[in-house]
Amino acid sequence: MKKCILVTGGAGFIGSNLCECLAQNKNNEVYSLDNYFTGSKENHVAHVTYIEGSTSDIEDLVNFSPDMVYHLGEYSRVEQSFDDIEKVWQFNKDGIFAVLQFVRKHGCKILYAGSSTKFGDGGLGRSASPYAWTKATNTELVMNYGAWFNIPYAITYFYNVYGNREIQTGKYATLIALFKEKMKNNEPLTIVSPGTQKRNFTHIDDIINGLILVGENGYGDEFGIGSPEAFSIKEIAQMYEGEIQMLPERKGNRMTADVMTAKTEALGWKPTRTIKKYIEELRNNNWQ
Repeated sequence: MKKCILVTGGAGFIGSNLCECLAQNKNNEVYSLDNYFTGSKENHVAHVTYIEGSTSDIEDLVNFSPDMVYHLGEYSRVEQSFDDIEKVWQFNKDGIFAVLQFVRKHGCKILYAGSSTKFGDGGLGRSASPYAWTKATNTELVMNYGAWFNIPYAITYFYNVYGNREIQTGKYATLIALFKEKMKNNEPLTIVSPGTQKRNFTHIDDIINGLILVGENGYGDEFGIGSPEAFSIKEIAQMYEGEIQMLPERKGNRMTADVMTAKTEALGWKPTRTIKKYIEELRNNNWQ
């Protein structure tokens, strides 16, 4: 039986990997809705239909009724969100309302990609930046729509994703890819002070496996998808064995996050990749 799946943000780092995996199942009809703010047409994969536009316009852009919506298409950078607050509001607040109204109308399940910043520093991280606050309050709205309108939902939380199709350059680059590019170009690895902030780096393959598992079988909140191993940013830089350059502290930079994977593991998920091995592989391949 055919299943119609819509992935918002399907041309982005995580979304493109999700689309690729979903499209490998011939019973899935996969669509992407992306505004290409950080997504790229270079991330397009076979057997996916691409729709260009904002999630806030989903009702006008999507003329079919999906069985499932993976809502990944939101603004997702902490430090930059202070400067981009208008984009944060448009992509995250206007977007979530339109998407929830859409799934309410069509009666489909929504998987919402929340942010682990909500759990940072014992819960204080949820209001530490415009990005963190919008994501935390969006999870509450998703839960309320579930209660108010009987919408089936699942909420996942990612922890510092790395791997294939990461953004490598510019202000929206992700750390692991950025460090790789700096090593390739013989540049120092820049770390925001104090450098002791800890992160749980999780490979994209493990994220996608968790997303599909939760999408198919999970209901409710707190489906964390993250590696149990935590490393400080300085420890990660030391794994690259490059020169380290410290930068001044920045607003919104959480020190810790609680990784909650029990509900995801109960569905049969477990991480299979480690950041140490990944960096070793990069080094052996001369940072290619």
